[in-house]
Amino acid sequence: MMSTDRLPLWQILLLVAYAAGMSGGQLLFKMAALRSGAGDGGLWERLLGLVANVYFMAALVLYGGFAILWVWILTVIPLSRAYPFVALAFALTPLLGGLVFGDAISYRLVAGILFILCGLFFVTT
Repeated sequence: MMSTDRLPLWQILLLVAYAAGMSGGQLLFKMAALRSGAGDGGLWERLLGLVANVYFMAALVLYGGFAILWVWILTVIPLSRAYPFVALAFALTPLLGGLVFGDAISYRLVAGILFILCGLFFVTT
């Protein structure tokens, strides 16, 4: 059964920072994809191109660091309380994609993001 105790502010901020970091990793992966020259050469050339791609390597390092952070987070916050905050990345990433890459942000997307945020509110309060 989920605890009814409210999370302390420092835990909420930590979980929000985690979700923001995961969104940052997605932006780095997109930047890597844009600079990878996808379609050029064969599989091995593409893989070598990724290894030499600074955005791809930065995303891997960031994700590795956030994986370690997530394990630590789970030592102080129950999984059932922490995991819903991962949904923030599903809300933040498309918005950042629109801001940084000019991805389309439709009313349906905004509505979906609002539903995600409402769901997070309901499961965490």
